[in-house]
Amino acid sequence: MAGPPLLELRRVTVAGRGAPRLEAVDLLIAPGERVALLGASGAGKSTLLAVANGLLTPSQGSVLWHGEHPARSRRLRNRQQARIGTLWQDLRLIEELTVQQNLNAGRLAAWGWPRALLNLLVPLETRANAAVLQRVELSAELLSQPVGALSGGQRQRLAIARLLRQAPLLLLADEPLASLDPRLASALLQLLLAEAAPPRALLLSLHRPDLLAGFDRVIGLRQGRLQFDAPAAALNGPAGAAILKDLYQGDHPSSAMAAAPGAGPGAPASVTAGEAHPRTDRA
Repeated sequence: MAGPPLLELRRVTVAGRGAPRLEAVDLLIAPGERVALLGASGAGKSTLLAVANGLLTPSQGSVLWHGEHPARSRRLRNRQQARIGTLWQDLRLIEELTVQQNLNAGRLAAWGWPRALLNLLVPLETRANAAVLQRVELSAELLSQPVGALSGGQRQRLAIARLLRQAPLLLLADEPLASLDPRLASALLQLLLAEAAPPRALLLSLHRPDLLAGFDRVIGLRQGRLQFDAPAAALNGPAGAAILKDLYQGDHPSSAMAAAPGAGPGAPASVTAGEAHPRTDRA
């Protein structure tokens, strides 16, 4: 690995009601890595992403960004977090502002407050914003429209475009392909994967194992614990179907397992400890 990892979690635990939301999770993500995060609803995927971007402080353990612990100074911590871009399930767009202003929100950390305030009054960087909309298959004619006038799918694509405008080193995405038709979901996933070329990296939460093509690694969470951390190729075929079946055990038997690569009537019902935790074999 050249240089420090962009993200490192060391024995991270997040307390919850009755049971931890995360429990003793270790994770390294290096520049250039494209990592998928799988797990049933409530497995801890969103919690892990919130810890990764600094929104949530773990009860135990530590988080390092680019080899550094989070700074105590708010100014320095903001500078650290500016390297991280996050796409949340609720998108966190400002409906009262225009598409243009929401796109420029991805540039605020680089601009500083004077230019950020000017952004509320004068359209800035229109050409760059039009170009990024084109990348997510939206028309530049939407730039002056309020976000509240957009459809759900358009908002989803706008949130991805805002992340691209930020150009962070570490891209975090929580179920970013919801509300999109299969063709567009596949195209935007390829766009995010392409953005994760060195020196950047991608950690993307998915509920669909059929979308793993193009990822280097796959992490599986179950009830807040790391079930496996393995190369994506390890989830192909019957052995991969068994690992996924174990991961989603107890989840609603719908989209996730129906879409699992290699899943079928003959797939094994369980996996051995060695298969379920292939991360222990990694250097």
